[in-house]
Amino acid sequence: MSVDTVFPFASRRSVVYGTNGMVASSQPLATQAGIDILKKGGNAADAAIAVSAALGVTEPASTGIGGDAVYMFYNARTRKVTGINGTGRAPAAITAKYLREQVGIEHPSLPEHSIHAITVPGAAAAWVDTVEHHGSGRLDMAAILESSINLAENGFPVSYISAGMWEVQIDITKKMSGPESPLLLDGTRAPAEGELMRFPDLADTYKAIAAQGKDGFYKGRIADAIVNAIKSRGGLMTQQDLASHTSEFINEPISMDYHDKTIWEMPPNTQGITTLIALGIIKALEEEHGLEISKLEHNSAEYLHVIIEVMRLAFADARYYVSDPQVMADAVPTKKLLSKAYLSERARLVDMKKRNNTVQKGYPERNSDTVYFSVVDAEGNACSALNSTFSVFGSKVVPDKCGFPLHNRGCTFVLDESLPNCIGPRKRPHHTLIPSMVTRKTTNGDHELAACLGIMGGYVQPQGQLQFIMSLMHFLANPQHAVDVPRICVAPPRTKENTPNFELTPNARIFLDLTSSIVCVEEGIPQKVIDELEAMGHVCEVIGGHERAFFGRGQIILVKRDRSTGQQILAGGSDPRGDGHAVGISGSVSRPSKL
Repeated sequence: MSVDTVFPFASRRSVVYGTNGMVASSQPLATQAGIDILKKGGNAADAAIAVSAALGVTEPASTGIGGDAVYMFYNARTRKVTGINGTGRAPAAITAKYLREQVGIEHPSLPEHSIHAITVPGAAAAWVDTVEHHGSGRLDMAAILESSINLAENGFPVSYISAGMWEVQIDITKKMSGPESPLLLDGTRAPAEGELMRFPDLADTYKAIAAQGKDGFYKGRIADAIVNAIKSRGGLMTQQDLASHTSEFINEPISMDYHDKTIWEMPPNTQGITTLIALGIIKALEEEHGLEISKLEHNSAEYLHVIIEVMRLAFADARYYVSDPQVMADAVPTKKLLSKAYLSERARLVDMKKRNNTVQKGYPERNSDTVYFSVVDAEGNACSALNSTFSVFGSKVVPDKCGFPLHNRGCTFVLDESLPNCIGPRKRPHHTLIPSMVTRKTTNGDHELAACLGIMGGYVQPQGQLQFIMSLMHFLANPQHAVDVPRICVAPPRTKENTPNFELTPNARIFLDLTSSIVCVEEGIPQKVIDELEAMGHVCEVIGGHERAFFGRGQIILVKRDRSTGQQILAGGSDPRGDGHAVGISGSVSRPSKL
C-alpha cells in the first residue's frame, strides 16, 4: 500500500451500546483482549493492561512496552478520579551542556533519532502498578497478558492503517535497528495488509513481566539489553537509571467545572493542563464577553476561530511552563494557570473577528490567585488510557532479543537552561499523553462518571479533546459523530524538515512559537469556511488522504442511566482514522473470587 493511497472513510459506523462493559481502541484484536478480561471477571484496570499489551503487539508503530503510559481511573465505589503517571526519566548523567559540548547538538532540542532522546520506558511499571493498585484482584498478570502473548507468539494479520505506518518507515527502521530488523517481516520488509506478523521475542518479554513483575523488565536480562542497545550507540543510560524508575501515583488529577460537568486531566509533567486552560478561556468568554458557543454553527468559521485562538493561548502557556514538578516544582504554576483571574486576563486577548498575531506566554505569577483507548466495566469503573512510543516506532532501536522498540520521548525536551523543560538528570520531559474523563456532580457532591475519552497524536491531543467536549456538550453529538467529524489542529508551519514522511504529530521542538502557528484543516471542512478563516488572518493548510491520521485517533465511551431501571447504559464511538472499533457487553459476566 502506498502512502498516497486514498483514505476515504467510506464505511459508516453506528454508536456501539452495552450495559456490562465496553472497550474502544484502535485495534480490533486489542479491543477483544480487553473484552475477554472483562468477561473473565476482571475490572476496567485489568482490561486496560490487556489492551495496552495487545496494542504493543498489533500496532507497534504507535505503542509498546518500550514507551510510556499514563492512566486515569474512575472508582465507582468511592466515586473518585485518580491516575498513574508512567512517564520515564532522563539518564542521571545527562545535561544540556553535555549534549551541546560533547555531542555537538546545535539544535534547540534533541533530534528525533538521537540516541539521547531515549528516556527510561515507564510503561512496564505502570502496567504492574495498575493491576496491583487498581485491578480487581481476581486475575494475575499472567492471565491479563495471555492474549497478547498468544498474538505475539502465534501471529496476527496486520491491519490496513498499521501496514501503512510500517511501510513508510522501512529505511529509517533498518538504519536504527539493523539491516535485519526484528520489527520487519523476515527482518527485511514491512508486512502488507492482511499478512501474518509474529514477535516471539516480545512474547518472551511479556512472559518475564508476568512471572517477575517490574523486576522482569527493570532488572536482569531485559534491563541489560536496553542499556547495551543505548550505550553501544553512545547513550548514557545505566542499569541504575532503570532499576530506580518508579511510577507517580496521582491521588487528585487537575480538573475544571464547565457548565454542569467536571473535566479531569493529569497534572504536569503532562500537557493535560492545556485542555483546561483552553476550556477556562472559553468559560471566561461565555461568562464575561457574551460568547454563546452553542448558538454558533458547528465547524463554522466563527466556531473554529474560537477553538483556534483559545488553543494558541493555551499552548503558549503550557509549552513554556509544563515540565517535571518533581524536579522543577517552583517552575510549574498549575493553580495560577487555572485560576479564574488569570483565565479572564487571557480571554481578553481573544478577538472574535480576527487572529491575534502576538500570542505569547502569560505571567500567572503576577495574579493573586501533556494510542488512546477507553474501558468501562460492569460495575461502572473506568480507565482512560494512553500508551506510546512517541514517534512511529519510537527511536527504532530494539534491544537484543526483546522484541520492542525503545521510545524517543526525550526529544520533547529543550536544550535551553533558561526554560523549565530543559533536559536534566533524572528529569521527565513535557509529556503529551493526556487521558481524560468527564463527570457530573450528584446532589450530594459526588462525581458520577459521564464520559471516558481521549485521543492520540502528540499536540493534537488537547485540541481533539476540546473539540470532542464542545461537540458532546454544545452540539449534542453522539460519541461516534463526535469522533467522525472533521477536525482542525493548531500546528507549527509544516515543512519537509519538521514533518518527515508519516509522522503523526506536530513538531515538538519548535512549538514554543505560537506567533507563526498555522491551522491544519482536515479534508471535509468546506472551502467557504477555510476562506473565512483566512480572511480572519489564519494561515490554513488542508490535509487529506492518508495524512488525515495527523488529526489523531480518538475513542469515547459515554455513561448514562436507563430512565426506568437506573441500569448503566454505555455508548461508544471509535475513530474512523484508525483500524479499531468499540465493543460492548450486555448480559451477565463472571465474578470469580479474588486471588
